[in-house]
Amino acid sequence: MANTYNVTEFIFLGLSPNREVQRVCFVIFLLLYMATVLGNFLIVLTVMTSRSLGSPMYFFLSYLSFVEICYSSTTVPKLLSEQLAERKTISWWGCMTQLFFMHFFAGTEIFLLTVMAYDCYVAICKPLNYTTIMNQQVCMVLVGKAWVGAFVHSLSQILLVFQLPFCGPNVIDHYFCDVLPLLQLACSDTFLIDNMVAIFYTVVTPLLNPVIYSLRNSEVKKAMKKLWIRIEADFWYCSLGLE
Repeated sequence: MANTYNVTEFIFLGLSPNREVQRVCFVIFLLLYMATVLGNFLIVLTVMTSRSLGSPMYFFLSYLSFVEICYSSTTVPKLLSEQLAERKTISWWGCMTQLFFMHFFAGTEIFLLTVMAYDCYVAICKPLNYTTIMNQQVCMVLVGKAWVGAFVHSLSQILLVFQLPFCGPNVIDHYFCDVLPLLQLACSDTFLIDNMVAIFYTVVTPLLNPVIYSLRNSEVKKAMKKLWIRIEADFWYCSLGLE
């Protein structure tokens, strides 16, 4: 087997060699990332501060929003920096670290969606026993198992990648580390991947979470309005020096 550390860094070709296109992409991705973080953070804050959103469904939703923030923060900041950098590189260890956390948060999201599906099943099929089955302790255990399951999954992926021989080339037609391009770099000389699909999955999909699960929910909208009124009132009280 060839030495795994023959490749010490990976070079990204980027989305476009045109500097103007890169600047436009930077602005677009920055706006999407800010909307993702603010939207999901608003969901977490609303669920934590609202008494009307104390059901297991919103408890799981708040964790899902938190995971979406972490998942986006794993790849998008690196993507943004690459749009402004002349030489787009990432170290071997940096790539492995990004790969681990990307699979960790993505796996947690999948497990949480499964837990949310189970919660809906219990609410529909066993409504009389719902509060007994989905009590607070059970919800905490399910969330904990989601984190543990994702950690085991990500760790197993990383351990398998560590065993691959990275002899070169080290040029990736991609903007973040993933198992598919790394496997192809380890096994062949060339590969092709659709960057637009990858961008949609890592940049756009986390932004859709607030829209799909929250902004279309009347209870969440009411809670957000109450939260906004409370924040606005506290702001005016502080600005006027009132207690």
